[in-house]
Amino acid sequence: MGRGRVPVPGPADPVLTDLTPDQRLRRLELTVTRRLDGLLHGERRGLLPGPGSEPAGSREYRPGEDEVRRMDWSVTARTTVPHIREVDADRELTTWLLVDASPSMEYGTAALDKRELAVAAVATIGFLTAGPGNRLGAQVLTPYGLHRVPARGGRSHLIGLLRGLLAAPRLGGHDPGVGPKPAEVDLSEALGAVHRMANRRGLVMVVSDFLDGLPDDSRSPAAWERPLRRLAARHQLLAVEVVDPRELELPDVGLITLADPETGEHREVWTGDPGLRERYAAAAAAQRDQLRQALRRAGATHLALRTDRDWATDIVRHVHAQRRLALAPAAAQRGGAA
Repeated sequence: MGRGRVPVPGPADPVLTDLTPDQRLRRLELTVTRRLDGLLHGERRGLLPGPGSEPAGSREYRPGEDEVRRMDWSVTARTTVPHIREVDADRELTTWLLVDASPSMEYGTAALDKRELAVAAVATIGFLTAGPGNRLGAQVLTPYGLHRVPARGGRSHLIGLLRGLLAAPRLGGHDPGVGPKPAEVDLSEALGAVHRMANRRGLVMVVSDFLDGLPDDSRSPAAWERPLRRLAARHQLLAVEVVDPRELELPDVGLITLADPETGEHREVWTGDPGLRERYAAAAAAQRDQLRQALRRAGATHLALRTDRDWATDIVRHVHAQRRLALAPAAAQRGGAA
C-alpha cells in the first residue's frame, strides 16, 4: 500500500431482509446445513428428544419422574405394581407447523423482523427433519385467514413452503376506514385446526409471539392454553416465541408514535420520561413471565428467539439443553444401580 492511501471498505454484507426470496432461502439452507446439521443430528432420530409412539414394553412406575398419563393399567392390574408404557421413537416423522403471519409478526427493529425470524425457525425444523419417509405440513395464520399446506415429503415441498412464507402479503398496518376489514386471526382456532389434522403422533411446532389471546389479568389462562395442552398430550410440542428488543424496553429517542398493527390505533409517547421507560420494561417483563408460565402449564417446550440475536446459536443451545435434561433420569438410574 502506498503512502497516504486509505483503504476503501467494501460494501457491507446484505442482511437477510435485503435479499430476494430465493437468495434468502439459499442463505437459510446454508446456515442450517453448515452451522446446525452436524451439531443437532446424531444419536437421536428426531430434532428434539422425546417419546415416540411405538410400544416397547412396560416398566415399574417411578414417582416424581414418570407421567401418570403413560400408566399401563393392564400390566398394573395383573402385577398389582404400578407400571408405565415404554415407547420407541417413530422411524418416520410427521412434523406439523403453525406459523403466525399476523400483523404483529411484521414488526422488527433489528436485522430481521419477527416474520423473517419465524421463517428461519421453520427452515431449521424443515431442513433438519427432512429424510426418507418424513413429511411436513403447515397451517399459516395470515391477516386474511388460515392457509393450509398439506403434509408432504421432499425438499421441493419444503422450499415451496418457505417461499410462500417469504412472499406472503403483508398488511402493513390496516386502516379500518379504508377497504374491507381483514378476517379475524385467532391463534386458538388455528391450534384446534392443527389438532384435527395431526392424526398421527409426531412433532408439532408453533411459531408466534403468542400475544393473541394473552389476557391482561395474569391469573386468567390464555385463550390458546387449552388447545395447546391438547396438542401436547399427543405430540411432541415445541413453542417458538419470537421477540423484538423494542417489545422489551423503550429507548430514549424523544417523541414517537406507536401503532397497534392489529387494530391500526396510534398513540404518541414521550420516551424521554425515565419513569415511563421503567414502567414499560416492568410491564413487558411481567407479560413475558406470564407467557412462559402459560406455555409451561400447557406442557410445551419453550424456545425464545430474538430478532437482535444469533438465532442459530440460540437453537443449538436450546436443543443441547433439552438433550441433557432427557439424559439426566437415565444417568441417575445408572448411578443408583451402581
